[in-house]
Amino acid sequence: MYRLIHQINYSQRSKVMLLFSLCFSTERFPSWAKALLVLLILLVVSGGLLYYFRHYFMSVPWVGVDSGVESVQLICKTTVCLPKDAKVEWKDKDDRKVHVYENGSDQPEEQDDKYKNRTKMKRNLLEPGDLSLTLKHPTDGDNSTYTCTAYSREGNILLKKDVELKVRVPQVEVEVDSGVESVQLPFNTTLHLPEDAKVEWRDKNNRKVHVYENGSDQPEIQSQRYRDRTNMNEDLLKTGDLSLTLKYPTDGDNHTYTCTIYSKEGNILLKRKVELKVRVCQVEVRKGAESVQLPFETTENLPEDAEVRWERYGPYRTVHMYKNGSDQPEEQHQVYRDRTKMNEDLLKTGDLSLTLKHPTERDSGKYRCEVWIDDNNLIRYKTVLLKVKGRVQVQDQTGDIRNRSSSIDPTPLMADQSV
Repeated sequence: MYRLIHQINYSQRSKVMLLFSLCFSTERFPSWAKALLVLLILLVVSGGLLYYFRHYFMSVPWVGVDSGVESVQLICKTTVCLPKDAKVEWKDKDDRKVHVYENGSDQPEEQDDKYKNRTKMKRNLLEPGDLSLTLKHPTDGDNSTYTCTAYSREGNILLKKDVELKVRVPQVEVEVDSGVESVQLPFNTTLHLPEDAKVEWRDKNNRKVHVYENGSDQPEIQSQRYRDRTNMNEDLLKTGDLSLTLKYPTDGDNHTYTCTIYSKEGNILLKRKVELKVRVCQVEVRKGAESVQLPFETTENLPEDAEVRWERYGPYRTVHMYKNGSDQPEEQHQVYRDRTKMNEDLLKTGDLSLTLKHPTERDSGKYRCEVWIDDNNLIRYKTVLLKVKGRVQVQDQTGDIRNRSSSIDPTPLMADQSV
């Protein structure tokens, strides 16, 4: 009994020992009560042992690697003597055939397409009892529980083992100020990449940021949001430098970007993630200034039918509207009527900055410029936080009245990153 007690955890052991002491330390307990306590003790012990051995025997061994390694091995070894005509089959948790060994050789025609040309087992694997599987170019798409099963010629299961694969996708973080001309999303690898590999950068919304295929960039399949804003190095497959340069980054580009390399057959060879954080632009000006500029520069030659909107948040107001090739003053809120100005040929030059005349404390707050196509395709946006410093009168120790600068900000200076 005491041997069984030592197999369970401390808290359960304490309860059992307490029941023992209550049961046998006094003669005042009737025999039926002692029998009931003994039965309760056995239930506690058996329950603890059942949990212990269930956890011990049902735990699945696992292997963890980073995406980008050449290969990973899923271990399956046995001391059981397997017959020469045994069949060995590896499957994933979705019951797809990963690798099949039968009649003394591999059977690649039985593999699922996802694993073709990516698996390998040892020759004469039945003799030493090493049924381990090597999986090439593992990525997070391969995360699964893999089952190795050995069958007799008659189809009886001789051996069955599970191995869980956990492939981590490395992620780096890049942070820059709004207004920089460009930012680089770094990605370097020493993995040998085939000449016909495809490189694809996507954002967290699965939009295509940049695509390199057949030896050149493919700008025609980029999302409009990133058109003319990205660049990759030459000979990137030879050098292994798959870094992406993103021009004119704004808080609208705050995403986790994923770079994926595919083989010609469409298999994922490598994957990497980069999180970009662009700090929101902040502008300060003193009350009484003639004007203040809310800056926004982006790529030249925006679509001619693009609509540019400057908006104020908290409360929401239309500050300036440009569409159909000209300003639309009737769309403005009356507070900003005759107080705003944008540059000429703004779609050609890419300078979408807004000039606000005669700023006051009430103009402090969050502004956002958005570039739309067809009223439902947002291709650019930038947030600007404006602070207008006013002047208040204070009385010094001599009783004289003096002016002192103060920053008055009636709205919370928080950027909306929801788009």
